[in-house]
Amino acid sequence: MDQSLNQMRDDLGRPGFWTVCEEQLWQARRGFATLIGADIDQVAVVPNASIAAYQASAGMRWRRRRALVTTTAEYPGVAHVWLAQQARGAKVRWCGSPTGQAATSDYLASITARTALVSVPAVTYRDATRLDVTRIAAAAHTVGAKLFVDAYQAAGNTPIDVNEMGCDYLVAGTGKYLLGLPGLALMYVRDPSGPAPTLTGRFGRIAPEAFDPLTLDFPPHARRYETGTPSAAATYAAVAGLDMINRLDLVAVRQHTQRLIAVAAVRLAGQGETVRLASTADEQGAHLALVEPHAEAMTAWLAHRGITVAPRAGVVRLAMHAYTTLDDIDALCAAIESYRTRSRSRQRTGASR
Repeated sequence: MDQSLNQMRDDLGRPGFWTVCEEQLWQARRGFATLIGADIDQVAVVPNASIAAYQASAGMRWRRRRALVTTTAEYPGVAHVWLAQQARGAKVRWCGSPTGQAATSDYLASITARTALVSVPAVTYRDATRLDVTRIAAAAHTVGAKLFVDAYQAAGNTPIDVNEMGCDYLVAGTGKYLLGLPGLALMYVRDPSGPAPTLTGRFGRIAPEAFDPLTLDFPPHARRYETGTPSAAATYAAVAGLDMINRLDLVAVRQHTQRLIAVAAVRLAGQGETVRLASTADEQGAHLALVEPHAEAMTAWLAHRGITVAPRAGVVRLAMHAYTTLDDIDALCAAIESYRTRSRSRQRTGASR
């Protein structure tokens, strides 16, 4: 990434920077298309998953079919877009438990002839539950519904083939397992020739370089879903990250992360911790959810010791990737044990006062 950002800095000092940046955008689209088995004309660059969700739903009419099936385990940035569609006539149908757990069977039981759109996270953002998107897609298409997939927690750590998956839309962010920076996402659209989006901008034109304020036209490919100027730094970093990820064997990466998760789960459980682990390895994503009511405090304490984790609604996410080692797991478990010892000591001192 450092090299890509240095390249951006150098390019900024030369004439024609935006021409070079647009070439970087093309490379990002191409890299993502390669990663997921798509055509480059099926890929759009968008700022984040919320914009991708809006673009996918904006063409829906919500008349005869009004049901939008999603899950209580949905990432809020996507779920809130679905809730906003109720003002346009959509009826959000939640599947999964009230506490935010979801299973493939929950979706299969919720899809009906009234369903227009189904939204499924490939891996849930909090508990790392890996859902069977292919089965859910088949059920959605049987009743004529579209399928939207949030692959933020899956792209880069597990193989994805959108044709085998059967989804209509898929989004992934470059700042997660794709080894880039936040501020950019890549959106797959199976059939980009649908209704024109109402959220648009210069990059959604047939000829963006024309700078024509009077012409609102849409290309016949996924770039019609793009809007304004993207983050240049995130674009350069995305190209570097995707290049690196596309050099990996993601089957081997997934096997590696699952071995590490199994080791970490056993170690932490032996230390008295509570972790949420899927019932089978096939249903487990690339992070482990450690139950912790004071997730923010633990996260801050670990950060001061050089260990980066993520707090999410009562859990601390412990993410694994190709570069994670057993030594990292040892350091993590030791640090969490030290945190517990410190917390117990402080509680005893407080009680004695």
